[in-house]
Amino acid sequence: MNRTTQSTNIKHAINDLLDKGITDKQDIYTKVVEELGVPRPTVRRVARDLRNELLQKIKILQSEVPELEGTLRKTAESSD
Repeated sequence: MNRTTQSTNIKHAINDLLDKGITDKQDIYTKVVEELGVPRPTVRRVARDLRNELLQKIKILQSEVPELEGTLRKTAESSD
């Protein structure tokens, strides 16, 4: 299994467990190690990468919120 495919499979497995409501990080790592047969340090590295990717996306979405709030506020004020 090449590194890209392995990382993708690990990210998918982590997301599946999160979607199932599993919230304990150690439980997630253990289940992914058991399910995919990959070393725990690899799962931890990929989880870190996934966390960083998601944080970056959140920053992008949050950066748009003040602009939208300001636009809504102006629209509400002009309709008064």
